[in-house]
Amino acid sequence: MSFDFDATVVGAGAVGLACGRALSKRGLTVLVLEKERHIGQGVSSRNSEVIHGGLYYPTGSLKARLCVEGRRALYDFLASRKIDYRKCGKLVVATQEAEVERIEAIFEQATANGVEGLEHLTGAQARALEPELNAHAAILSPESGLFDSHGYMLALQGEIEDAGGSVVVSAPFEGAEPLPGGGLSVRVGGEGAMQVTSRLLVTAPGLSAQTVAATIVGYPASDIPAGHFGKGVYFRLVGKAPFDRLIYPPPLPGALGTHYRKDLGGQAVFGPDLAYVETEDYSVDPAKAEDFTTYIRRFWPSLPDGALTPDYAGIRPKLHGPGESQPDFQLHGREHHSIDGLMALFGIESPGLTSSLAIGEAVAAALTETA
Repeated sequence: MSFDFDATVVGAGAVGLACGRALSKRGLTVLVLEKERHIGQGVSSRNSEVIHGGLYYPTGSLKARLCVEGRRALYDFLASRKIDYRKCGKLVVATQEAEVERIEAIFEQATANGVEGLEHLTGAQARALEPELNAHAAILSPESGLFDSHGYMLALQGEIEDAGGSVVVSAPFEGAEPLPGGGLSVRVGGEGAMQVTSRLLVTAPGLSAQTVAATIVGYPASDIPAGHFGKGVYFRLVGKAPFDRLIYPPPLPGALGTHYRKDLGGQAVFGPDLAYVETEDYSVDPAKAEDFTTYIRRFWPSLPDGALTPDYAGIRPKLHGPGESQPDFQLHGREHHSIDGLMALFGIESPGLTSSLAIGEAVAAALTETA
């Protein structure tokens, strides 16, 4: 059977574009659909741009494996394409004796996950690296860093297009239906509304994952996990950045907690926090500065009064609600939904950006090995 495209990808964020690139590398003709007017306008543009080492995730999970694989591949990708990044390292800090056991557990988890170069630091050793830090003890992860996520996504788009593929914006996915002889018919909305056929289909639309899956004819409702919006806001420091490295307190249930970074422009940014919301609301309440100040002074006691200004907000596509344990990435292939040629991605939040190249490779391998 002849198809318009070998593969169609829904969502032109970091993960969708990485899937498109991985499929293009295998010689497939690829169409990437994006409902917004530009690529990377959703989850991928509202994050910390942190390159995670892979410290926190259960050994053997997709998050643990794909974060480590993705991080290694990402540094090589950024360096070879001259995309701005900084391997600044991360300090996971116990600000008091009661937190030492928690960071020790992180060290053990990270070691089991194959994270390289980890070091135990005493409080004095941590302060020798970052003199303004309040630390009873710390873990140093030298492989953690920051990068230009938009430059990265532009490079992914370029590689798809160089391989003969297309990344189409203002083109919302409106549904798909499996064809009798294999492949799928895909409905595309927008001004250039059309219907195309594709041998393979990948859905990677971030916050819309559940909605998109529900528009695919024959997709079982029982295979669509409940989704939740986890909103996090960020505050920027007025003044000189106090630390060169990423600073992370021990993680909170369901999230890594409010952390510090010096962005690629040299400014200090704190966040995100976590609040569950019902809609995509990206406002930042200036009154939250008070809570942020209290939290930040645990590890930076000399934060000046009134030095935080509202910056931006992001929303993460979570598969767990308040008080529930954080689940793994979910990559649902035929064994889940019984539809040939379809891979549906759910719950691709942190460390999805770091893991994106590895997610793309895993998706492409699964689809092309079974196709």
